[in-house]
Amino acid sequence: MLIAGDIGGTKTLLAFYTESGGARKPTALREFPSEKFAGLGEIVRQFLAEVGEPVTAACFDVAGPVVGGRAQLTNLPWLVDAEALARELELAHVSVINDLKAVAYAVPHLEETDLQTINPGHAEPHGPIAILAPGTGLGEAFLIWNGSEYLPCASEGGHADFGPTDPLQAALYQHLASKFGHVAYERVCSGSAIPGIYDFLRARDPASEPLEFAARLAAVEDRTPQIVEAALTNGAANPLAVATVDLFVSALGAEGGNLALKFLATGGVYLAGGMPQRVLPRLGDGRFMRAFTAKGRFAALLATIPVKVVVTRAALFGAALYGLDRLRRAGVISG
Repeated sequence: MLIAGDIGGTKTLLAFYTESGGARKPTALREFPSEKFAGLGEIVRQFLAEVGEPVTAACFDVAGPVVGGRAQLTNLPWLVDAEALARELELAHVSVINDLKAVAYAVPHLEETDLQTINPGHAEPHGPIAILAPGTGLGEAFLIWNGSEYLPCASEGGHADFGPTDPLQAALYQHLASKFGHVAYERVCSGSAIPGIYDFLRARDPASEPLEFAARLAAVEDRTPQIVEAALTNGAANPLAVATVDLFVSALGAEGGNLALKFLATGGVYLAGGMPQRVLPRLGDGRFMRAFTAKGRFAALLATIPVKVVVTRAALFGAALYGLDRLRRAGVISG
């Protein structure tokens, strides 16, 4: 009945849902390497051929701003257009929403098994909620209570100016500014930022990189998984990788605290995207929360705000919820 998709710069997840199964129980799920395809329509056609079930509607979340049902993806050379996809795929209903709006749509429906707590805090009932989602890029969103339900709101806050909080981060800012001009938080707090941080730290101390690890990095196209794995599993032999992940976590904590202040997120701050799950041990060792709460006179307030890591496919879940809800509102399905 419904195809939901989470369209990222690295991978595209597609799933098939029925009315009876709901958004938590897809009957089919596939992962595709995004960069191997010319556009979303090509992936969906392949998925439809594999599933072999009748489909009437689709909802896709995408990494980029969505205006009028159209999105030029931030980390892929794709234009995703809801009306064009509906014609191409011969579907009655197609929705395109921002990926962080999809995560925000999912958050109020998450269960404890979907979450890992970093700071228990004390959630204010119906308080604003902030979402920080480093994946390939950096997504940010928030939810506000409208009197009867939470209203998800997307943003492009990940592209706001990076604000260094110590001398090392200030030096990193200067390094990135010399390369890119504008330095956004996405340049520091995302999966794609990890190699850049690593190169910056290596330039400061070239001897800190083991020769064997340097050779491993030179042999792969995407260095982020190698650096993160080395930091978490063999840190004593890879101090440069550890320093890279620690700097990433500190900057992410600082930006998490910024979001909590901007939205007065007394309902909690949720970390989504792929990176928090990858570096989960480092998020829980105190470094993240020290940076999160280092806001002067508001440190005590921030210490009371719950911080949780989303450990399920929240964007895909949110896209499915949104798509099924739209079909209910249109009278296509009951409920």
